[in-house]
Amino acid sequence: MLEIIDVPSEDVAALTLKQEGHFLDFKDKRISPGKLTRSLAAFCNSDGGDLYVGIAEESGKFTWSGFADPEDANGHIQAFEAVSPFGEDLTGEFLRTPGLDGLVLHVNARKSRFVRSDSESRVYKRVGAQNLPVSSEESILALRRQKGLESFEEETVAVALSEVTNSLPILEYLVSAVPTAEPEVYLRGQYLIHGQRPTVAAVLLFAEQPQAALPKRCGIKIYRYSSEEMSRDRLVQDPITVEGHLYAQVYSAVEKTVRLISEAAFLSDDGLRTVAYPAETLHEIITNAVLHRDYSVTDDVHVRIYENRVEVESPGRLPGHITPANILSERLSRNPFVVRHLNRFPDPPNKDVGEGLDTAFEFMRKLNLKQPEILEREHSVLVVIRHESLASPAQQVVDHLNSNESIRNQQARKLTGVLSESRMQKIFEDLIAANEIEHVPGTAGRGYAYRRKRS
Repeated sequence: MLEIIDVPSEDVAALTLKQEGHFLDFKDKRISPGKLTRSLAAFCNSDGGDLYVGIAEESGKFTWSGFADPEDANGHIQAFEAVSPFGEDLTGEFLRTPGLDGLVLHVNARKSRFVRSDSESRVYKRVGAQNLPVSSEESILALRRQKGLESFEEETVAVALSEVTNSLPILEYLVSAVPTAEPEVYLRGQYLIHGQRPTVAAVLLFAEQPQAALPKRCGIKIYRYSSEEMSRDRLVQDPITVEGHLYAQVYSAVEKTVRLISEAAFLSDDGLRTVAYPAETLHEIITNAVLHRDYSVTDDVHVRIYENRVEVESPGRLPGHITPANILSERLSRNPFVVRHLNRFPDPPNKDVGEGLDTAFEFMRKLNLKQPEILEREHSVLVVIRHESLASPAQQVVDHLNSNESIRNQQARKLTGVLSESRMQKIFEDLIAANEIEHVPGTAGRGYAYRRKRS
């Protein structure tokens, strides 16, 4: 039995003013339960969402029109259970509010690790406020890959077996991992060869130049910009392309990224300045992008270095039930063959699944920098590493003045990441009112400066 929750009338008013969209659907209780399962299947196959049964649309407005009692919704609950049992991808409750009749059935559908179907075994996905059918073999395969149920890494590549059985990477790998094995015997035993063709995983791991066999699918491009925005005319130099088998590629990309950042000096009023990021954070995030990207997507991993941040963008959305909110606590690998075998190289770049991001976050905290931000886009995952302190802007100003004579508004904005001149001025005023700082006598105009309060 689902719980009955009392909801304040003002919350209900706010709810019914919302518009249906990618994460929200209102349905009349009179619609057949089977039709409603399309929304739940679509939510589970996409990014999750909320379905409210008992909120009807009348004259362009949503109005409360609930079930007389919980038993009246039994048919709906039974139909919804066929999509996914409650407690797996679905949670539910009845909503009750003063002054309005009936109970609204609220079902929250989470992004599922499985492909879910409606009551007629049809597959849907959520796009905006629509439930779109997924019917072709290609689109269902793409959805299964997004869920991590199938992986492009298991498909074969039309290249000679010798590309992976007689290469320097496989010989070096076997010397350290399985010194008594013959390359072809080992690769077949690990299901990295099917028939007379190597798999995508085998090519990525052991071909000397995977990019020749899988063009535009497994390179890394590194860009350095001279500003805080991405623009072709702000590129400091031509993008650097990093190729090679994955083990060498990861270490090379990290080394080049760290070097470019160390060389990057940005011009401010005080002259050239540099920023620094934990090398461990850069290593783990670049490694994670290479390991867990979707290799069926024709694109490279992109590393962009800006004045105030580094961005790492990997092709493909997050696999299965993984979301930006649960990525540090949940575990799912899109490319388990790549992950497992890369981990068996000497001094492997990757730890167990999920631990790399934990390390990336930990090292940012150690430097008192804000945690990386993980954003899921339509066709990619973007990780943003900002050079911003966890301390408040006011505390950063005080800390700066503890070891420096003075600070100006523009300096403070560069230091704190506060973009607005007026907002920074308000922070100064608050610090003056708190007797923490004072105006430096004799400074005015663009040179107007502040110092620690003197007795």
